[in-house]
Amino acid sequence: MASFSYVIIDPMGKEKHGSMVGDSADKVTSALKADGMIPLSVKEQSLLTKDLNFDIGNGVKARDLSIFCRQFASILSAGVTIISALQMLGDQTEKKRMKNAIREIQASVEKGETLAQSMGLQPKVFPPILVNMVEAGEATGSLEVTFERMALHFEKDSKLKGLIKQAMIYPMVICIVAVGAISIMMTVVVPNFIAMFDSIGTKLPAITQFVVNISNFMVSKWWLLLLIIAIVVGGFIALRKNPASAEVLGRIALKVPLFGSLIIKSSSARLTRTLSTMITAGIPLIEALQITARTMDNIIVKKCLINASEEVARGVPLSKPLEYSGIFPPMVYHMINIGEETGNMESMLDRVADYYDEEVEAATKALTTVLEPLIIVILALVVGTIIMAIMSPMMSLYSSIEKA
Repeated sequence: MASFSYVIIDPMGKEKHGSMVGDSADKVTSALKADGMIPLSVKEQSLLTKDLNFDIGNGVKARDLSIFCRQFASILSAGVTIISALQMLGDQTEKKRMKNAIREIQASVEKGETLAQSMGLQPKVFPPILVNMVEAGEATGSLEVTFERMALHFEKDSKLKGLIKQAMIYPMVICIVAVGAISIMMTVVVPNFIAMFDSIGTKLPAITQFVVNISNFMVSKWWLLLLIIAIVVGGFIALRKNPASAEVLGRIALKVPLFGSLIIKSSSARLTRTLSTMITAGIPLIEALQITARTMDNIIVKKCLINASEEVARGVPLSKPLEYSGIFPPMVYHMINIGEETGNMESMLDRVADYYDEEVEAATKALTTVLEPLIIVILALVVGTIIMAIMSPMMSLYSSIEKA
């Protein structure tokens, strides 16, 4: 299944934009009409431009998907029908967005649509990998096994994302606290001492005058600082949305010490885990690669996998384009090559995924270990400079009083 963007007129006469997973534009159009919509345009989305992050901005996390799949598998194992299972899941689910999606899926299945087609109507809740896996499970009559497998997949994906977020958030929190502390010193503490020095006519040393100038700027031009921050953040967001600049940022991210290594290791874990899950379910390698590309956050990695799917379509072994890309570590393409030669691809992919899951965990700990003391040292230097700037004229004043 592919993902399609659409523009429709809803039953209330309002124009709406959205996306949907389906086999073709015609089938997506038919599904929209069946729901009472008037399709104005339906176009297949590019793998490089659509929003494929299912954790940010839509309220549905990998952990929520894992719980959904685990509960669905448990209910199906008891011999309950799909419609009844959806009814039970809708009643049990507390997350409003997930509950609404399940209700809509149930209504669609009751109209005669397959479960995969119905889930495909909710692309902001259910990612393509789950929709395609359910489609394969329906075709082989193994939905229960499929949901069990996807529950495990999302559990591991949730853990992987959690480790990465932990590595990113912890230094950010320390930096925010540090900036806050320094800002208070520069806008509250330093001005009080400046007033005292001015009242007694103390001559300020160069370092003190430097700190005073910065303090005066922060107090009088605080709005300019906020404007600069807003421009930088807005510019960064705009650059990420532009394909050309996003590619430049993606390449830079891969080369940043520690962070680049973490991105590569996490991408390797996600690539091998996702491919293993889909290949085991009987999904063709080319389609599996295209879906896996959508799960990647870094555009360079995403382009690499899109290129790999095109090479595989031409008959080239998967290990070759991964090797030539220069992105993935040798272990990834060497193990895939062994899997290709022995016909044991799923097992090799699982081993690589397990290995890089552990590597990501080790990398996040190493990142925290390096950044924490580094940030503390920088903070100590800045605070020490401010204290020295304050104490220097005070010591000079005390010295002159003693001499007098």
